[in-house]
Formats: sequence, structure tokens, C-alpha cells
Amino acid sequence: MEVTPPSAAGDAPWGAAEVVPVALRRLDPELPLPTYAHPGDAGADLVARHDAHLPPGGGRATVATGVALALPQGCAAFVHPRSGLAARHGVTTLNGPGTVDAGYRGEVLVTLVNTDPAEAFDVRRGDRIAQLVVQRVARAELRVVDELPPSGRGAGGHGSTGGWGSGGGTGPEGGAAADGARGGASATLGGRDGGTGAAAGAADPPTAGVARPAAQGTTRTTTRTSGPGASSGADPTETTAGGPRAAGEEQP
Repeated sequence: MEVTPPSAAGDAPWGAAEVVPVALRRLDPELPLPTYAHPGDAGADLVARHDAHLPPGGGRATVATGVALALPQGCAAFVHPRSGLAARHGVTTLNGPGTVDAGYRGEVLVTLVNTDPAEAFDVRRGDRIAQLVVQRVARAELRVVDELPPSGRGAGGHGSTGGWGSGGGTGPEGGAAADGARGGASATLGGRDGGTGAAAGAADPPTAGVARPAAQGTTRTTTRTSGPGASSGADPTETTAGGPRAAGEEQP
């Protein structure tokens, strides 16, 4: 599996991009090989070898791709989700990115999960379901020590640099101290409450900053955009807490 340099006029040169030869066994000759959609893409599209049904609310299925690889030592392949499936249908890879080790000779499999709370999703044979990214990897030589060398970051993690609905970290260095610092302060949450914002501080309920669950029972119209059975028509709509919303429409 090799990459062809760009040929269309106006394409940017690849420069020092590395080409890694990868031995590939084709287990289903009728399926297309993994391909890069555009020059410079990091991931080659993997397609489904068979149909699969993903029920709403966490339905999952492991889907074969019709290929097996022999990666060079020092390399690994990582199976990433496709952004279009995630954005339009809530379908992603359950253990993404999945890892294909250099010594693995079996078929590349993709475990998909449907996170949409109301709508099922059907995978059809030949659909593009994931992306395969080949990278060089290092093998660690682990050495046990009594103390780790200091760093500017220290043990800060899990939101220690701030984020959505957060006044600081949740770890030993950021949690309690940050909560105390926000005691009398207020923050505007981007106008999510009627476009006027909401004050956060001493009066905040304990659940401030926790994501609200999506409304149940609403439906969403979708249009398959790739693979056999692709259809054209109205743009997909997606479910929000206030009901269906057309793709591209601003959320109030």
C-alpha cells in the first residue's frame, strides 16, 4: 500500500512525506483497497466487508474490512473514526483509535458504536467506515525509579488547565483550590440559557457544568453520502434538546 504523489495542478508539494511500503493481503477481491481520498491525507479509508445494524443508544458491531496487513517492524497502524459518520450520525469507533501491531496477520476489524439516542444506523457492504493511519512507533524500555524528575506541569491533569464549566483542575493540584477561588465569581456560559448567559459561582447548583442529556423521542432524517445505496436529497437534520435542527443551522 503506497501513496501516489499529487498530480493535479495547484496541489501543494508533499515535501519530505515518507512512503512506507506495507504488504497487504486482499481477502475480498470485490472490495476496493484502502485509499487516500486526497493528496496529503493521513488516513486511508477502510470499507465494510458486510452489512451491520447499529441500534440507537450504544448499539455496536465489529465489522470486517477485507484486508490483512504485514507492517514493517517499528511501525503500527491506527484505526481512526470518520468525522462524517460521527458528525452526521453519531457513529464512531468504540476503541478508537484501534491498534494494528506489526506482528498481527489477521483481518483488520473495526468495532463501530452508534451514540445517537434515537436513530439506528445501518452499515452497508462497501461503505467507508474508518481511516487507517500508519505511523512509526517507539518501543519503551521501562525503568523503575523511586522519584520522577520534576516538570513544569507536575501531576496536573484531567482538566487542570481549565475547560467547559470548569474553574480549574479536578486533580490534587487543581480541584479544591479552584472551587474555592470561584466562590463569589461569576462566569457566562456562552448565552446557552436564552441567549443571556448564566452566572456561575456561589449560587451554582452542584451539577453546574454537567452536560444535559439530549431529549428523547425526537427523530432525525439522514441521507447516506457514500458507498452502495448512496442517495441524494435534503440535507440531514440532527436532534437537539429542542427538537430537530437542520444541518448547518446555528443552535440558539
